[in-house]
Amino acid sequence: MATQSKSTPSKSTPFLSDIETIRRRAREHMQRGAVTDSYTLDRETVLKLLNEALATELVCVLRYKAHHYLASGINAKSVAAEFLEHANEEQGHADLIAERITQLDGKPDFSPDGLSSRSHAEFVVPEELAAMIEENLVAERIAIDSYREIINYVGDQDTTTKRMLEGILAMEEEHAEDMKTLMEDFGKKGEPAKPVSSR
Repeated sequence: MATQSKSTPSKSTPFLSDIETIRRRAREHMQRGAVTDSYTLDRETVLKLLNEALATELVCVLRYKAHHYLASGINAKSVAAEFLEHANEEQGHADLIAERITQLDGKPDFSPDGLSSRSHAEFVVPEELAAMIEENLVAERIAIDSYREIINYVGDQDTTTKRMLEGILAMEEEHAEDMKTLMEDFGKKGEPAKPVSSR
């Protein structure tokens, strides 16, 4: 009876590659960290998308912070607290994305130069509180669509990035729902729930 070659996994082997091949590949290009030969996506494209997502999160942090400190009016205190909470959560998203960029042997781009052009969301600071809520809802909707597109691109070829982005996406959807609820509450309190956009 013929013996099984070491390089060919048996049907009971749960891996596509035998352990010797995995060990050999792990020792090659060690300076690339978590990026191994089995990473089949265009890494430069993924890094570009993640750096755009990082810029988007940083712009969202700055926008929410500005809105937090500039919010005024009868209901400003509770809304400002919501803005601050979202700013802190967006900063957490930025940290997760930056960490993933470094795991993929990339460089997180924190440069303020060109930050707004790299970001999918805009930095808009209206004077009226209701308009601030509207701008944050618009930005959250932009982020939701952006993350869905990146998740679709990454697919199952990078499950670590996909899981991270799915977690962020779920929170962005919560943020959008929070902003929608704030708009509705403003309407019930006699304040303008849907400000007319100046753009």
